[in-house]
Amino acid sequence: MVQAVLGKIFGTRNERLIKHYKKRVAEINSLEEQYQNMSDLELKEAFLKLKQQATLDNLNELLPQSFAITREASKRILGMRHFDVQLIGGMVLHEGKIAEMKTGEGKTLVATLPVVLNALVAKGIHVVTVNDYLANRDAKLMEPLYNFLGFEVGVVTGELKDDAQRLEVYSKDIIYGTNNEFGFDYLRDNMKYDLKQKVQKNHYFAIVDEVDSILIDEARTPLIISGPVNRQMENYQRADSVARKLENEKDFSIDEKNRVILLTEEGIKRAEELFCVDNLYSLENAALSHHLDQALKANYLFFKDKDYVVADNEVVIVDEFTGRLSEGRRFSEGLHQALEAKEGVKIKEESQTLADITFQNYFRLYDKLAGMTGTAQTEASEFLQIYNLEVVSIPTNLPIQRKDLNDLVYKSEAEKFDAVIAKIVELHKKGQPVLVGTASIEKSEILHSLLQKKRIPHTVLNAKQHSREAEIIKDAGKKGAVTIATNMAGRGVDIKLEEEIKKLGGLYIIGTERHESRRIDNQLRGRSGRQGDPGTSQFYLSLEDSLLRIFGSDKIKNIMERLGLKNGEHIESGLVTRSVEGAQKKVESLHFESRKHLLEYDDVANEQRKTVYKFRNELLDSNSDISERIKENRLFALQNIFTKMQIISGDVSNFDLDGLIENIKESFNAVVDKQELQNKDYDALIEVLNQLLEQSYENKMAVLSKEQRSEIERIVYLQVLDNSWREHLYTMDSLKTGIGLRGYNQKDPLVEYKKESYNLFLELIDSIKCEAVKTLHIIQFQQEHLKEQTQEIINELNDENLASWDNVTTLGQKKLARNDPCPCGSGKKYKQCHGKSGPKKGLLAKNV
Repeated sequence: MVQAVLGKIFGTRNERLIKHYKKRVAEINSLEEQYQNMSDLELKEAFLKLKQQATLDNLNELLPQSFAITREASKRILGMRHFDVQLIGGMVLHEGKIAEMKTGEGKTLVATLPVVLNALVAKGIHVVTVNDYLANRDAKLMEPLYNFLGFEVGVVTGELKDDAQRLEVYSKDIIYGTNNEFGFDYLRDNMKYDLKQKVQKNHYFAIVDEVDSILIDEARTPLIISGPVNRQMENYQRADSVARKLENEKDFSIDEKNRVILLTEEGIKRAEELFCVDNLYSLENAALSHHLDQALKANYLFFKDKDYVVADNEVVIVDEFTGRLSEGRRFSEGLHQALEAKEGVKIKEESQTLADITFQNYFRLYDKLAGMTGTAQTEASEFLQIYNLEVVSIPTNLPIQRKDLNDLVYKSEAEKFDAVIAKIVELHKKGQPVLVGTASIEKSEILHSLLQKKRIPHTVLNAKQHSREAEIIKDAGKKGAVTIATNMAGRGVDIKLEEEIKKLGGLYIIGTERHESRRIDNQLRGRSGRQGDPGTSQFYLSLEDSLLRIFGSDKIKNIMERLGLKNGEHIESGLVTRSVEGAQKKVESLHFESRKHLLEYDDVANEQRKTVYKFRNELLDSNSDISERIKENRLFALQNIFTKMQIISGDVSNFDLDGLIENIKESFNAVVDKQELQNKDYDALIEVLNQLLEQSYENKMAVLSKEQRSEIERIVYLQVLDNSWREHLYTMDSLKTGIGLRGYNQKDPLVEYKKESYNLFLELIDSIKCEAVKTLHIIQFQQEHLKEQTQEIINELNDENLASWDNVTTLGQKKLARNDPCPCGSGKKYKQCHGKSGPKKGLLAKNV
């Protein structure tokens, strides 16, 4: 209440910010005549002087000159002069905030202002977009401007097939690309064995276009690089068969709101009979119960042409927010395999996480982050809490003329669609273009079928026409055009209207269902009314719509019953619209909690990830000397053996000396004279053994030059680190999967996860210390061709790392059988030596 009163007196924070920016706009405008009177050469020279003055600390002081020069250059090169509101948007982005600018306000051009200003310090600017089409389009469109000012532009897309191409692109001053490509390049960089092959040199400044789509909608889906895990494929088919035989409300119940399925006691018994097991939840049947849970979800919560499509005999995820196909993405924890079993397509192997990060944590790596979109205010609190990004709403260049009508609510979906078709026919007759938004592919196909019966020419844009979306959206404003779009695919593409269309009333937007997020509805509305164009938007709803059915139909249903509405009749009022928005707020809150929950868990892993990656970068540095670290770890590994053998300080009178000698030989490939160890106390034993091992190691390393030795030590350490880290990620995944059950024991799962993951991380560090030094002691070297062999190993590690980690263990040779002799020369079988666990695999397969 107090805040509202103060807002009326002093203006809102947004209004105060805009007022402040307008003062700087006046300063920029005062320079316009000066730069207008310059020749192209003089303008370039003025900019070069600015570049020579630029530091990280004085960019704010240089902003007026930089913005004014950029605007003048844009006017000459692109034929586009930045509006004053675009200058404001540029300042917002430069300050590391989110610029909320309506559709058609020219966000692509706005980005050039902060990009040019921040590129002055030559640290690389990343401009992030939602798909390859937009990345290529925006880079190509703005490249002449950047080139004029002396900057080079690169584009990172899925079309770049090798590191050489990516290294070249990332060497440019300004890099456009998609969120996925930037994120995956970061993960791949931290799996490489050569510092020179890392493509991302730093994370200085990123501008995220369609920031709500990337940082909100896609935030629940982490980026994962994975490798195959051996699982029995037939279990998925068995589980699918059982799931189909179970009956809803008898054997299980469906909670649509939380998207979970719970088996009843009767259902558990029935499943046990069908699986032919006594106890579905015994330890030996844990995999079966998990497969059944996923099979039930696949059959009763995930629907074809809504949540996924089947294309080329593959199950492809449909992004729930954009309606686009998510090529390459797979549901985790066996759900994707369950869907493949359901659809009768080839079941692909489950995969193990090799590297992962959420978009939240990836984009928080940047020193400065900014974003732009047409719809951000509804998620302003989340942007502030998660990313420390303030949302600033920028006024439109021209007043908005679009009419946003109240929602129309019908009893049934069939009545709603009849009304929608009638409205489309009416508008089509007079030539006014119509853009119809649907919530799923299935609904768009229903409308498509109904329009065909009416013989109304139309275009359908959904995940199945992904490659044509920009072209289809561009044409949506032509006379008589009827376009059906799923969840506003084609974002970032303007719908421009000719004068004749403006006279007909502009683009008419029909929403056939309210989305769970108000922001997505606002995106649909925002397609109409760009740059002061006329337009209309209206949503048609029914009590059978998912949102109303699950979250908010009771109040509306009571109103309809009191009014005694007949078939085909609807209600329309501000009260109904507000009631629907109330339901949307509930769902938005649930989704926010879900994303926050994911981040809380990933923050735990993120601290560990940063520690591991930091150490990894130190190892990649050819100038780093890890000899002291190896000495410390040798002592630690030795003390670890004493601890495991229960040899304790103060009492060494009664321990297995022969066992200790055998243990030392197995762990360090060192022969120890028993006489040297007899009658020694704990400290003396440690000292003698440590000196013996150090001498043995130094003798072996004497055949190497200083550079060769350093290189080998770093490579071995890196591979042990990576193998151990992957095993750790697998354990963390398993821990996360089951930690929720702790809640039934009155324990906070997150607190438990933090405790256990911390202990696991300590174990990881200990494991890396021991395994690295043991591996270095065991491997044997041959002086001949050593340099070539070392480089070959690095190359193979890099190649295999990014292709199939499953084969890295043998470094290009035939994969070792479990009963083959171990290549380390111990005389043991591989399965009893370095084939025992992941961290011991790797470099040993080549007797360097």
